[in-house]
Amino acid sequence: MTAAATAHVFDIDQQTFESQVLQASMDTPILVDFWATWCEPCKSLGPTLEKLAAEYNGAFRLGRVDVDAEQELAAMFGIKSIPTVMLVKDGQVLDGFTGALPEGQLREFLGRHVQPLEGEPAEADSVDPAAETPEAAINRLQQAIATEPAKAELKLELALALMRAGQVGAAQAELDALPANLATDAQAQRLRSELELAHAVQQAPAAAELEQRIQANPEDWQARDQLGVRLLLEGHPEAGLEQFLVILQKARDWNDGQAKKRLLAAFATLDDAELVGRYRRRMASMLF
Repeated sequence: MTAAATAHVFDIDQQTFESQVLQASMDTPILVDFWATWCEPCKSLGPTLEKLAAEYNGAFRLGRVDVDAEQELAAMFGIKSIPTVMLVKDGQVLDGFTGALPEGQLREFLGRHVQPLEGEPAEADSVDPAAETPEAAINRLQQAIATEPAKAELKLELALALMRAGQVGAAQAELDALPANLATDAQAQRLRSELELAHAVQQAPAAAELEQRIQANPEDWQARDQLGVRLLLEGHPEAGLEQFLVILQKARDWNDGQAKKRLLAAFATLDDAELVGRYRRRMASMLF
């Protein structure tokens, strides 16, 4: 590793993750590389990431997680294959990919979110997602796809816009049709989690009825599970997470460990870094 790369590359463990990644990403994007010494693709990807970290000169920092040494941290993020890379910005996973991408695709990936410090300013006619309604985004993206049907990234954006508009079925269809290279994208994974939660309560009773069932039987795990999802989707994330933690603590194996799955899906959809970090630690303390 060159001296220039060393200044922008660091190792991560569970104790330093919150400060060096979540908190630090409020100022500088952090690219997190989950790797292992025995992983051959990791050996080709790692040096390229270090080269780009040096080239970008502090526009982002590269954090490395050895999944063998940090198994709990890898489990908390649901890492199933390596290398897996996630871009954390403003305390949240913004994007990511799995596998050793060639340098050209890595540059394209970084270019969507990060620019070298001396890079050109953003285009003046770019769309501000925060100022655009979901319906307007759907219309814009459908027109763009008609013009550039081979540009798969537009289809992922359309799926996200459909979900924001509450069109669950249409969002699911677009997500299912994504090519393999985008199916593991961090935004696609977040959308998959959102859809999983939405489907979970399509036929569920109202929150008030679920609360009555829990009062009558605190071990009605199905009611707790459905109430937790409803609370999440209705804007009460902490109350929803508490329901899942009760199940995890009292009936960890219920429904094939569904409480843990719900927590991981919820973490993938929430934008409150402090809340997610706090509940990740509580989940980990119950599991390990």
